[in-house]
Amino acid sequence: MTADHTCAPVLEALVDYHRQGRLAFSPPGHKQARGADPEVRAVLGDAVFLGDLLASGGLDDRLTRGRVLERAEELMADAVHADHTFFSTCGSSLSVKAAMLSVAGPHEKLLIGRDAHKSVVSGLILSGIEPVWVEPLWDAERHLAHPPSAEKFEKAFEVHPDAKGALVTSPTPYGASADLRAIAEVCHRRSVPLIVDEAWGAHLPFHPDLPSWAMDAGADICVTSIHKMGSGLEQGSVFHLQGDLVPAELLKTRADLLGTTSPSVLLYAGLDGWRRQMCLHGEDLMGAALDLAAELRAAIEQIDGLHVNDRNDFCGPGRADDLDPLPVVIDLTGLGISGFQAADWLHEHRALDMHLSDHRRVGAQITHADDRETTGELLAALKDLAHAAPDLRPAPRMEVPAPSELRLAQGLLPRDAFFGPAEHVPVSKAAGRVAAEMITPYPPGIPAVLPGERLTEPVLRYLRTGLEAGMNLPDPTDPELKTIRVVTRDAE
Repeated sequence: MTADHTCAPVLEALVDYHRQGRLAFSPPGHKQARGADPEVRAVLGDAVFLGDLLASGGLDDRLTRGRVLERAEELMADAVHADHTFFSTCGSSLSVKAAMLSVAGPHEKLLIGRDAHKSVVSGLILSGIEPVWVEPLWDAERHLAHPPSAEKFEKAFEVHPDAKGALVTSPTPYGASADLRAIAEVCHRRSVPLIVDEAWGAHLPFHPDLPSWAMDAGADICVTSIHKMGSGLEQGSVFHLQGDLVPAELLKTRADLLGTTSPSVLLYAGLDGWRRQMCLHGEDLMGAALDLAAELRAAIEQIDGLHVNDRNDFCGPGRADDLDPLPVVIDLTGLGISGFQAADWLHEHRALDMHLSDHRRVGAQITHADDRETTGELLAALKDLAHAAPDLRPAPRMEVPAPSELRLAQGLLPRDAFFGPAEHVPVSKAAGRVAAEMITPYPPGIPAVLPGERLTEPVLRYLRTGLEAGMNLPDPTDPELKTIRVVTRDAE
């Protein structure tokens, strides 16, 4: 039967709920905005509260006999060529953990690209899975990591043939994409599944000029944040499944273990409506976004001191396989300022918030919601930034290690280090000790230090100088990084 993508089961059930004038003697306690604080109602509007009701015993009956959520998930699966789709209202941070727990268990091995998001590391801590780290493709000139190659996964499996599967992040927040089809083939020759953290790739299935997406490339499980490059609300995520290497019921039980029993219907509605929008209009919307991004890239390239990273920078032998052009990544080396300085200046002086910033770049995320008016404002602000740059120089000195120095040796499992006996030591005495916490430059959220890794002076200098230069480190127990939480000597 052909799926009818003009339908949006969650949205239609919400309309029906209000049409029937249902009266709830159940949560949520605001009772369709009536009990909400008037000042909150004035700021948020009543529509937020009117869409906030129980998923079962509200949107659907108490036994979910209307199959509202199930029908919405089936339509989403059809849209991206998956066998099964599950909605998550806890973001892809939950979804990727559920995927990991479906493939490997405590003390079992999972191959993971070391450029993984901190949510993957959190999954390791919670599960006790033993990571086998697969090195990214490091661009030493630009100090940037791209997804690991299929050859790197092949070699890791040869050393660890007992690994239960693999996990790769593609695309990265910088738009760099892996050769997913080749990595999937490496896994499937061994009859183990591939998980793709595709949090930044919700839009990929909806235009032929975008990089391949995970389900189309043969991955087994794919995790996608609809709120990042789609039209969903924050925390709206989906994970897709295909093939028979991971049973659907097993993935569902893992998701149930981690997920909330009070999911947000607002988030479900956002996911459902976005799928319908993309299925009906996605190619036109994404085509317009791609044209707009191309115009913007060309215009930024004309500003003295700015360079937009393109395929020539990111793709080719030893680098990424493909590039999503919608994250417009701007190298500021020619201005002599850091991405942190640029992001702060744009926020303060031009009321613009950038997608990401690092020691030499800022990123502007372009989506189907943008138009020439919004990109025009960005372009004008970047021209002003170029004129203001002399007053911002010099960029604070940041000691970024060579790729070989960024890699830390794993001394303990992340779970054992995180939950084991620990102490705080001055950062000046931390080199050689085993970390008991994560330290993550954010965004993009890829940990520089994981629990269980042995700290080195180059990485410590990178973090200390980065913090002084404006890097955001949200997770260490000492936000000033004067001390670091490490495993006690007797537990190493």
